[in-house]
Amino acid sequence: MLFAQEHALRHGDVAAPCSVSRLRLNNFRNYARLSLDLSASIVILSGSNGTGKTNLMEAISFLSPGRGLRRARLREVQKADTVDDPNGGWAVAATISGPGGPVKISSYLGKTNKGKDCRLARHDGAPAQPASLSQLVGVQWLTPQMDRLFLEGPSSRRRFLDRLVLGLDPNHSRRVGAYERNLRERSKLQRDGSCDPAWLSALEVRMAADGVAVAAARKEALARLQQFLVEAPGRFPRPELAVEGRLESWLDVLPAVEVESRFAVMLADNRRRDCEARSTGEGPHRSDLVVIHAGKNQPAAQCSTGEQKALLISIILANARAEARRRGAAPILLLDEVAAHLDQQRRDALFEEIQDLCGQAWLSGTDRDLFAPLADRAQFVAVNGGHTVLEG
Repeated sequence: MLFAQEHALRHGDVAAPCSVSRLRLNNFRNYARLSLDLSASIVILSGSNGTGKTNLMEAISFLSPGRGLRRARLREVQKADTVDDPNGGWAVAATISGPGGPVKISSYLGKTNKGKDCRLARHDGAPAQPASLSQLVGVQWLTPQMDRLFLEGPSSRRRFLDRLVLGLDPNHSRRVGAYERNLRERSKLQRDGSCDPAWLSALEVRMAADGVAVAAARKEALARLQQFLVEAPGRFPRPELAVEGRLESWLDVLPAVEVESRFAVMLADNRRRDCEARSTGEGPHRSDLVVIHAGKNQPAAQCSTGEQKALLISIILANARAEARRRGAAPILLLDEVAAHLDQQRRDALFEEIQDLCGQAWLSGTDRDLFAPLADRAQFVAVNGGHTVLEG
């Protein structure tokens, strides 16, 4: 492990580990209260199915922008027997050790001025925007539900792509959020049928600016990520990545300002069609992530289940290395039930990659023995129905 850290430091990949050293939960899923102090860069969560291993990982995922690794609604993560308690909102708090020293961040259920549920955050005790959490710590995850990523529709792949981009560009979530808010507002105005054309035009200009920024950030991030995939140790198959969409294809041959102008004109020209379809037909919300198994020159969707899993792992690890280079610390990795779906050779390869990253990785599984090669360097946590026991 020491050699891996020295190698990483020498190559500029990481300046210091980034890890959760203290985790506190309140009314989160099946946890009424949880207090967990950690000291290892690898954390193994073991226990039977349904005991709360994934819930712990989901809680950590709420230390980053978005809706967490399950994309749950805010009330869905509330402990079931406290849902009707107006003062019983859920909360996730953590102390994060990183290159700049420890920081305390929290994410919790709050209320808007109109009394609606909203997600709030704090940084070292001061109010913060949830989107700003990506400036403080990187969090990436891989769950069993993502095994069908290459077989499902493009919306899942877009979300996956935007999580990758966020690791390399912390402002990406703000751009995506701004674009999607304007997209919804445009659709609402068209449904109402009473919108001012001048106001609609102004809205479409903003959509064009934000949409092109989103598309450009995706292309730039994938280009950087591809470099890390080419330089990868070769323990997993190498994917080739591209983003497919109207704006992305325009950006291949036109300056961004020209693409903005074209997109704004397209939105204006398509108003009637979009109104009849009750959706906006063109834009970065229609783009798709394309993944090819480079060794076989085969689309990921046509690869075997095991190859698809290996390609996903390869992408996640490359993105973690790229984020480590940018941030100076590797992101926290949440790998839910990942070892159970790998053969021994690929499990060993995954464990080696995790150690080389020099960040913190959380792995879960029902079979503790699968993690035996990590016994001398990991902290094992036994999970049992909303309770945890540190085993070593």
